Order: sequence, then C-alpha cells, then structure tokens
Amino acid sequence: MPSYFSWALAAALLLAASGAVLAQQTPPDPGAAANVRESQLYEQTLRSNPAFRAKRMQQECGTITDAELRASCEASFQAYGPTPTSTKRRP
Repeated sequence: MPSYFSWALAAALLLAASGAVLAQQTPPDPGAAANVRESQLYEQTLRSNPAFRAKRMQQECGTITDAELRASCEASFQAYGPTPTSTKRRP
C-alpha cells in the first residue's frame, strides 16, 4: 500500500508543477505583433526608398561628432542599399 501512495503523491506533485508552469505562460501580445509589422515596414521602406534612407541616416547620424562613431552609424544604413551622397547628377 505505501507503494501506491508514493506513486499517487508523485503524480499529484507532477501535475501541480506542470499546471503552475502553464499558468505562468502568457498569451501572445498584440502590441508585440504590431511592433514587428511596423519594424518590417520601416526596413522595407529603407530598402526601397533611397530618399527616405538618406533622410533617416541624416537624422540618426548627423548629430554624431565623433568621426569613427558617425562612420559606423552611416555604415549601418548600407545594409539596406547604397545611400545617395548627392541628388545632383554629374555631367
């Protein structure tokens, strides 16, 4: 009889522990999904619109005074495509 009691106690503890783990899991956050969609749209715009990319690069990197840090910032935008240095065409 003590053998059955031990098994029953172990099973009850196992079920209680697994229930606690399931209770701690949260459902998917709709705000997180929206953030992912917005990030994907932003990256798509960076890739497809050189003028937008140049403007964002100026906003994010333009105020950096350290030459090495600014170059690193500007290089991070190159992953999305070449950034035009000037809008004027050379003859």
